[in-house]
Amino acid sequence: AAGAALAEALEQVSAELRAAAAEHPGETLGDVLSATAEMADDPALADRAAQIIAEGNGPANAMTKAVAEFAATLTGIGGYLAERVTDLNSVRDRTVARLLGPATPGLRTIDEPAVVIAHELTPADTSSLDMTKVIALVTEVGGPTSHTAIIARQLGLPCVVRAAGATQIPEGALVAVDGARGSVVVAPDEATREAIVRRMERHRALATDTAPGATSDGHPIQLLANIGGVADARSAAGKAVEGVGLFRTEFVFLDAAAEPGVAEQAGIYREVLKAFTGRKVVVRTLDAGADKPLAYANPAHESNPALGQRAYRLVRSVPHLMEHQLRALAAAIDDCPDTEAWVMAPMISTAGEAADFRRRADEAGLGARARIGVMVEVPAVALCADQVLQHVDFVSIGTNDLAQYTMAADRELGALSDLIDRWQPAVLRLVEATARAGAASGTPVGVCGESASDPLMALVLCGLGITSLSMSTPAVPAVRFALRHTSLATCRAMARAAIDAPDAAAAVSAVQELLDPRVREAMSLD
Repeated sequence: AAGAALAEALEQVSAELRAAAAEHPGETLGDVLSATAEMADDPALADRAAQIIAEGNGPANAMTKAVAEFAATLTGIGGYLAERVTDLNSVRDRTVARLLGPATPGLRTIDEPAVVIAHELTPADTSSLDMTKVIALVTEVGGPTSHTAIIARQLGLPCVVRAAGATQIPEGALVAVDGARGSVVVAPDEATREAIVRRMERHRALATDTAPGATSDGHPIQLLANIGGVADARSAAGKAVEGVGLFRTEFVFLDAAAEPGVAEQAGIYREVLKAFTGRKVVVRTLDAGADKPLAYANPAHESNPALGQRAYRLVRSVPHLMEHQLRALAAAIDDCPDTEAWVMAPMISTAGEAADFRRRADEAGLGARARIGVMVEVPAVALCADQVLQHVDFVSIGTNDLAQYTMAADRELGALSDLIDRWQPAVLRLVEATARAGAASGTPVGVCGESASDPLMALVLCGLGITSLSMSTPAVPAVRFALRHTSLATCRAMARAAIDAPDAAAAVSAVQELLDPRVREAMSLD
């Protein structure tokens, strides 16, 4: 009876989460809720809880113990999977509530604009909020890849995670939340409030500029959007961006129990491409594995998955995934001839792999329909960029992974944040080497990592020779403003100053010294 009760409760929780996901079709929040429902459906979790019940425990206690074991495993793996512990705990809490009868966990209704502060926020919590009344999100736990942070970025909301003691702030208190600086100020004084108002006015003014990205002397640099699904595409299409620089197609796969069919994939890709008719869309093929494993692609345990069979490398074990995706993309692109389609593979390590991806794309019929490229995330590709560029039409640098592999530091490990800093001169030197090879061969070199969303770094990347920058849409106005008030010569001087600096902190200081006063004021650096 106890086992049946637990199974029924898990089914109810799964149905509840899927119903919530259905209210957010094609949105990042909907995708996350669907993935959380998959946790409730996980037979391994149900089986372990049943074993604990057989040992003499009640169903609620068994669920709590089983989740604790699974959470420990995810935390040990780290990265994206460690961030999923919050979602797993949400499944636990909702299941226990079903078993014991208390109200389902959640947030009360917000009737007026407010800052939401919590120990942690689950996707289910967020789905119950009227986001039009949410001014900012603050949590005591979480990280940059937590779903709270991801959803906040997509919505353009200030978000601070790991704010120690935040839940001790009394309800009704006036707080100032600075997402850029990661600070929460309780009862800000008059001067602080006035400064915030000025910053908000400046940011609103920045959004009125909708011209293509360019330096003050007219050197063009495309400003593009990062998206994760159809709803993201439709939202970004209404903004002043020149297209999409990173369409993360893994969201099509991560929420599915089995590989999505070619027709299903093509339908999703088609909707994204149609949203950007007349503009550019860069599609990244499946980036699964490591902290984003797929049950039907990564069944074997790897002791170091970040260095294992992930992304493009899945062609070694499940080549049909790449074949089917490329066929689906070809079909979608056929139906959207007015969209400029670019397709790239992640985690390429050699010129031979770049040539192999080109061959696979040609065999799928993409060669005549799209520009074919690869991502530069592995230092080996940056060092051999001249050889890699012989096989592709463009490259895009993923600065997050490039920094991780260059500095031998887990990008999700807060204790090593100084090493993984985007301003590390060693990382910038690899960006420079790639951009130099691109300029020599006339090949576009973009950046689609977090670095592109930093206005100060955007100036350095422009100076290094990067031709496009892709970021979350809320970051575009500030980057556009910084570029428009800085000459190409100054960008180049900034790039040289950053590369020649002894460390990341010195690189930032050196670049700030060269900033135009208007940009300094807009970025609140004074």
